[in-house]
Amino acid sequence: LHGMDCDLDPVRFADEAELLRYCYRIAGTVGLMMCKVLDVHDPQALHHAIDLGIGMQLTNICRDVCEDARIDRRYLPATLVGALGVEPVAQVWRPIRHALMAIDGARLSDIRTVESHPIALAQCKDTLAGLNVEVVEHFDTAGAARDVAEAGDPTRAAIAPVGAAEVYGLSILRNDLQDSGDNQTRFVLLSFPEG
Repeated sequence: LHGMDCDLDPVRFADEAELLRYCYRIAGTVGLMMCKVLDVHDPQALHHAIDLGIGMQLTNICRDVCEDARIDRRYLPATLVGALGVEPVAQVWRPIRHALMAIDGARLSDIRTVESHPIALAQCKDTLAGLNVEVVEHFDTAGAARDVAEAGDPTRAAIAPVGAAEVYGLSILRNDLQDSGDNQTRFVLLSFPEG
């Protein structure tokens, strides 16, 4: 049950040990249950059933990386990326400025829901609390702006960069919505070594 409970919240595993423990809880135990269902009693079979369940769960995780990321589940730990031998070759810090945008004619007082990427929402948490709106997580900021534009609902708004308002024909209700004046994101370019 602990494994399934883990999936109710955003998922971030620190290392491979946490990932394997999760896979055991989710699917290794299923392998053990299948042994009971199939009336298998060989102790060696039990070990193989656990390994098979873990392997199947790892396969599911690899298959569903993008889908899981959309709902804030990142099962693959950063330590595995480091183990690939990639090296940072460049990095840049960019200021992140968020705007609140809605369809033409909407007013700030009309807004009931605000949608955006979870990180953008977190960066505007205090400001949003003062607006008394429902927060809706979205896969990305530009996609949230697109969906608000397509819906045509004056009670919906998105948090995104100003450029998204230009692309999707939205009006800016408020600029610089982020809580921190020095809000920045670090972008890193990784490369595999030659050879």
